[in-house]
Amino acid sequence: MTAKVYKSTGIWYVVKTPSGEMWNARLKGVMKLDGITSTNPIAVGDIVEIQEEDALEHTAIITQIQDRRNYINRQSPSHRMQHHIVAANIDQSLLLVTLKEPRTSQGFIDRWLVTCEAYHVPAILIFNKTDLYRKKELEKFEAWKEIYEAVGYRVIRMSVHTGEGVEEVRNCLQGRISLLSGHSGVGKSSFLNAVLPDLRLKTQDVSGWSGKGIHTTTFAEMYDLPLEGTGSGGGQVIDTPGMREFGLVDITRAELSGYFPEMRALAGECQFNNCLHTEEPGCVVKLAVQEGRISEDRYISYRTIMDSIDEKNY
Repeated sequence: MTAKVYKSTGIWYVVKTPSGEMWNARLKGVMKLDGITSTNPIAVGDIVEIQEEDALEHTAIITQIQDRRNYINRQSPSHRMQHHIVAANIDQSLLLVTLKEPRTSQGFIDRWLVTCEAYHVPAILIFNKTDLYRKKELEKFEAWKEIYEAVGYRVIRMSVHTGEGVEEVRNCLQGRISLLSGHSGVGKSSFLNAVLPDLRLKTQDVSGWSGKGIHTTTFAEMYDLPLEGTGSGGGQVIDTPGMREFGLVDITRAELSGYFPEMRALAGECQFNNCLHTEEPGCVVKLAVQEGRISEDRYISYRTIMDSIDEKNY
């Protein structure tokens, strides 16, 4: 029997069959996927085969995991040398960011976008809590909006508190499987409550002394979106626990520039085929930065990420 994973608690999984039946399922034995040992061999969004274990308790055994068409992978927050699969088989990712309470760094955004590029997942940036923005934050938003739209990313400003942009983001979700991510405290649960009022997800304010968000989502979980009266709409959205940091995995220094669209567009024009766009002479990317054709802030992010990649891990 085929089913889709809707929730993962690390040991038990909630899965849903095409007929709409929900089962509590567990994995039999230890699995390795694609030669990668992960802290979570099964992720929300996976398509699995299950066998009934106990009909009365509605429990099952997961016997097989179907090949993934894509997934988002990150460095495990608790085991640096291991990987954690955030979600699988997704159509797009929505990264909720904020410029106030808490502030999302550009480095965090760029690491997320690099991962989405690496795993062929289209990404949308949602700037939430715009009702809190003052002149400084509004100027920063406009600057970042210009940077990211110039390289092909969709940028939406939103305030769940006032309703600004909520309908636009809701429309982005229709008919798609969407991954919703971001720091703790950026408003993921509040947004989902606005889109799916029956959820009544728990929300908490940002910690006053640290300015950091408080975790309200413990495990990744998928929710079905309602069909409209016309039969349109639907889809699923995957809510994920808030992330303080986002560590890259399986990306080498030589590959990195290929995941920056503005640098990828200049591939092959540098003097050296293996140019890392750092200290090499005849580098077209560095020239583009000097001429303002590539954002200096994005280039600084690239160099920072480059310095953080430990080639010994590959």
